[in-house]
Amino acid sequence: MFKSLRDEIGFKECREYNLGLWQCPSFLFVVMGAINIASILATYIIVNRYDSPELVIASISIISVFIFMLGTSIIRGIQEMATVNKMRAEFISIASHQLKAPLSGLRWSFDVLKSSKTGDLNDKQREFMDDVEENITRMIKLVNDLLDVSRIDSGRMMMNIEAVDMKKTAEEVMKDLNVFAKANNTDIYLEAEEGLAPVKTDVMRIRMVMQNFIDNAVKYIGEKKGEIHIILRNQGDQVYCGVKDNGIGISAEDQKKIFDKFFRAKEVTRKQTVGTGLGLYIAKAAVESSGGKIGFISEVGKGTEFWFTLPKVGEGEEVKPLQEVKQIK
Repeated sequence: MFKSLRDEIGFKECREYNLGLWQCPSFLFVVMGAINIASILATYIIVNRYDSPELVIASISIISVFIFMLGTSIIRGIQEMATVNKMRAEFISIASHQLKAPLSGLRWSFDVLKSSKTGDLNDKQREFMDDVEENITRMIKLVNDLLDVSRIDSGRMMMNIEAVDMKKTAEEVMKDLNVFAKANNTDIYLEAEEGLAPVKTDVMRIRMVMQNFIDNAVKYIGEKKGEIHIILRNQGDQVYCGVKDNGIGISAEDQKKIFDKFFRAKEVTRKQTVGTGLGLYIAKAAVESSGGKIGFISEVGKGTEFWFTLPKVGEGEEVKPLQEVKQIK
C-alpha cells in the first residue's frame, strides 16, 4: 500500500530520473506541506502561550528561510527533469533523422534486388528477401513513429487540415487491412449513418488512427472468430467513429496508461505481439489537434471499442490547410 501511494505521489518518476530524495520535487512538496501545517500549529501555540512578538517573528523567519531553501531545491529538481527530457527528445530526433537516410537507401537497394534486375532469385532467396522486406518496413515505421513523437512533444508537427469524407476513408482502410484481417480469422464490417457530414482533419493521419485501431483489434481478438465493426455517425457538431471488437479486452490496471508513450499492456507483452507502444499516443495527438476527442470502452473477455470524434465542417466554413499540433500535457 505504501509503495502504491509513493508511486502515485510521483516518487517513481524521481527514481527514473536518478534524482535523490532531497532533489525529488514530489517529496519536497510533501515536506513543504508538512512544514506549513507544523508552522501554523507552532505559531498558534506560541501566540497563545507567550506574549512575545520577537519569538513569533523569529520562528516565522526560520520557517520562511527553510521553505525558501526547499523551494530552491524543488526548482533545481524540476530543471534537472526538464533537462533530461529535452536531452531524450533531442536524442530521439537526431537518431531518427540519422536512421531515416540509410533505411531509405537500404529499401531502394532491396527493391532493385527483388525486381530481378540483377538476376533471378531462387525460392529460398525470395523467402529470405521477404523476411528482410518485413523487417525494413518495421524499422521504417518505428523511425517515422519516433519522429512523430519528437515533433508532437516539441509542438512542431504539422497537420494538413482539410474537409474529409469519413465513410470513404473507412472504406479505403478496410480495403488495405482486409487481407490481414482474413488471415487472422477476422471479419470487418462498416456501419455508416446516411448523410454523414464531412469533418476537419488531416486525412493521412486520421487513416493511420483508424489503421492503428483495427490493427490492434485484429492482433488481440484471441482464439475465437473475430468481428470488428467500424461505426460512423453524426453526433451534434461532431462525427463519431468507433472501432469495436470482440477481443480479449483491456484490464482496469492497463486502462489508466493506454495512451501513454511506449506503454504496452501486460496481456500484449505475454502474447509477444510486435509493437512499440507509440501508435495510440500519436493517434491521440492527431485527433486532439483536429479539435476532436478520443477514448475507449473495454471489458476483459468481452472486447473493446476505441473511438474518436472530429468536428464537422460548417456550412460555408473555410478550412485552414495547416496548423501545428499542440504539445501534449
